[in-house]
Amino acid sequence: MNNKSRLLSVVVCLCALFVTPSFALDLTLADAVEKIAHESHDLKKANANVKKAEASLDAANANRWFQLEGTASYMNLVNVERPLDSRNFKLPPELGGLLPEALKDKEISFEIPDNIFMAGLSLTQPLYTFGKIGNAVKSVKSAIKMANASQELTLREVRYAATDLYWTAKMTDEIVILAERDLKNARSAKSKLTSAGRANRSNLLKIESDIATKEINVSDAKFNRDTAHRMLKIMAGIDLNEELVLTDSFPKTFDAINAGELKNTPQWEILGEQVNMYERLARSKRAGAYPTLAATASYNYMSMSGDIGHMFDKSGSQSATWGVALQVPIFTGGLNRANATVEAMNAEAARQDLEQAKKITSEQYDNAVKSYDHLRGNLATLQNARDLAAKTYELSQNRFASGQTSAVELADVSAGLYQLDMALLNTKYKILMSAESVKKLGE
Repeated sequence: MNNKSRLLSVVVCLCALFVTPSFALDLTLADAVEKIAHESHDLKKANANVKKAEASLDAANANRWFQLEGTASYMNLVNVERPLDSRNFKLPPELGGLLPEALKDKEISFEIPDNIFMAGLSLTQPLYTFGKIGNAVKSVKSAIKMANASQELTLREVRYAATDLYWTAKMTDEIVILAERDLKNARSAKSKLTSAGRANRSNLLKIESDIATKEINVSDAKFNRDTAHRMLKIMAGIDLNEELVLTDSFPKTFDAINAGELKNTPQWEILGEQVNMYERLARSKRAGAYPTLAATASYNYMSMSGDIGHMFDKSGSQSATWGVALQVPIFTGGLNRANATVEAMNAEAARQDLEQAKKITSEQYDNAVKSYDHLRGNLATLQNARDLAAKTYELSQNRFASGQTSAVELADVSAGLYQLDMALLNTKYKILMSAESVKKLGE
């Protein structure tokens, strides 16, 4: 082996080491839905709202349990007349009359401990609040149910959007195939026309115009495909440089949809729990005008000393109490009644929203079912029309090859076949999305 051959072998080996083959990513509809749901910011916010509602329940339940507070303080008594000698206090004049006659004319001072330390604990346990706490807790439980239903509603919306993105991208793949096949047929017709030696100017110009139009169709179809794939990659968190192969295909037939009467939806559940939440808040606000019965207990410790260094040398004084307290609101200016009215009106507004949502969603659900059945019924007829158009185009090709028809007739038949292919593809897409609408709106 000469030096040139040896060098070529080295270059080939290096290329094999550093050049890695690229593979397309196979993506099913289920995988796309899962990836888009995982990347969805709306779904992440819905999950956070569920956790926030659960934390609010813990906060509301905390009002049921006892509250224990501790305090500690240190004070130093100051002799206002002689601040530097704070422990010596002169007897106040009003106490002079209490002294014996022999001591009245004398100045008497006394020393008291001026360092005081106090510490204490206080405990309060609600016993009965006439529904203030209980209804507040129930309202938060309704809020949790609302958050869960909102999470389910968001998940359904994300699944619907993901399915739409997938089938839209798949449809653009199919349109590219149809457009390229249509262009190939036009070029084949031109080749047959020129090879037969009968390329008159009229037929040639028509075919050239037809080819130019179909080249634009192919270019537009590829642009739309790339755009749809790019959006699918963005929403699914896939690298934009990754090539996608959408493995799920449009079904050839569709089963009858088993859709019963719409009885409940996440949206209805949200609004229903919203009514419950406002009604319970109204009862809680109304109960603010009622007394609160609570058990109380306290413990206090106090130590006094003239020398801060010996504050705890001797035992201080201790005291403890326990009992029951009744707190009765006497006048609040109508605050509780006004707040209860606000929540009651919120409940009425939510109730009206629920009634309207039931009417609208029921109609949307019924329309989705009817649309599915209608499109499914038209599919067989459309498929038959497409098959007939394909046979007509095949006959026109044969007649054109034998010189029995013009390029204009062949182009018209080709355009009709292309339009039926597009209509069939679009109908399948609409059937799939109608079925998805039924899933999104139904139970």
